[in-house]
Amino acid sequence: MKNKLLFSFSLIGILAGSAAAYFFSTTKPPLAPVFKPASDPYVSGIYTEGMVESVQSSGENINVYPEVPGTVKQILVAEGQHVTKGTPLVLIDPSIQQATTEQQKSAAQAAHAMLEELRAEPRQETLAVNEAQVIAAQATLKNAQDELNKQKAAYEIDPRSVSKDALDDAINAERMAQANLEVAQKQRDLTKAGAWIFDIRNQERQYNALEKAYLSSNALLSKYTLRAPTDGVVLSITTVVGAYISPQGAYDSYTQGMDPVLVLGTPQNDLEVRCYVDEILVPKLPPLAKMKAQMSIRGSNVRAPLHYVRVQPYVSPKIELSDQRQELVDVRVLPIIFKIEKPKDVNLYPGELVDVYISQ
Repeated sequence: MKNKLLFSFSLIGILAGSAAAYFFSTTKPPLAPVFKPASDPYVSGIYTEGMVESVQSSGENINVYPEVPGTVKQILVAEGQHVTKGTPLVLIDPSIQQATTEQQKSAAQAAHAMLEELRAEPRQETLAVNEAQVIAAQATLKNAQDELNKQKAAYEIDPRSVSKDALDDAINAERMAQANLEVAQKQRDLTKAGAWIFDIRNQERQYNALEKAYLSSNALLSKYTLRAPTDGVVLSITTVVGAYISPQGAYDSYTQGMDPVLVLGTPQNDLEVRCYVDEILVPKLPPLAKMKAQMSIRGSNVRAPLHYVRVQPYVSPKIELSDQRQELVDVRVLPIIFKIEKPKDVNLYPGELVDVYISQ
């Protein structure tokens, strides 16, 4: 009985091993690729990487930087939003600059009020006081003259009736009254003449200086609202409310570098591809008028013809398009820009990398 069990187990083991050997020895057919890898559509073509960007008459996408530093108070647009020239994009906290501007405005207004006061002279109330002082001085002089005449008349009748001191005092009082009248008249004439021209000119210069300081401060205050420099689409916003931004841009914690606060482009139906051709391949490029190119969208089987737009005629150091590492070798490239009509039913956005072949 024991031998039969051992024989049965041995037979089962042999059958299981044979089945496993057969199962694992079979080769499954390879899966079909999800998309066809990029290949040269020309007999002889030049391969290069390209980056999709919005159409610009010159340069690349519009990088928007603030002219003043500060804390972001409000973001007024959203990514993908169409904006027109002058549209407010980002508001930077203007509290300090606004207080400075208001202070300078008040100083300019005070200087202007002083200038208007000088130009409006003489003040009728002041002139009336001066006229009253002249009348009072005339009355005092008349009183002093009458007293002097009485003293003289008494002295002529009987010199002993008036002392020499009393007569001298009357003469001096008449002279003082005459002098006081002349001072009052000159003060009235001075008030009637108005402000001195040199005082007016000096006040005008002070007002102009303060007004220009206010206008300069107000112009700086307007910089705290970041506005769209042209019509376009908001492609990227790299800051948030409460973050600090400066004319160098916004700090990116991922790349640990400074990025534009916003990136603007044209509508996404109008796209271009910027290619960087290695300098050793530049001599192999065809004449610009006959240049043909085709691009492949990565992750799909979509291919699209490219139309030559222009060459940026300056061979510059190669950049790493993905911005993930820095090249240590000094490889130089020639930027070539092609226009593309966005294929239907295909998602294509500025910033995407594509494969490009240029015919020789």
